[in-house]
Amino acid sequence: MELTDTLRVFIEEGQDWERKQTTVKGVSIIRLPATKNRAASLAIDINPIGENGLPMKKKGIMIMNAAELAAFRTVFTNEKIDSLVKALEEVLPERRAASKSAKPDVVQI
Repeated sequence: MELTDTLRVFIEEGQDWERKQTTVKGVSIIRLPATKNRAASLAIDINPIGENGLPMKKKGIMIMNAAELAAFRTVFTNEKIDSLVKALEEVLPERRAASKSAKPDVVQI
């Protein structure tokens, strides 16, 4: 069965919030339930697998269409993100509880 046929069957016969793993580690397909305003749909869930064989995050990134994928690719390939991660690792070499400030600050990157 072709990929598009498999996805059609999944959206028609799958359960709400059912997840199907793909052959790409860390990538799965989730069936999103219908709402008052839209029919049931599918989303790609990206959550890389860590060295321990478990997902790296509790929730992954959901991608619904090509525009969203392109937007995430643009952000992830921005060199400023690399420098931000390095700076964060220098400031927070180990995990610490985040303190809550009275008003949120915006960090200029």
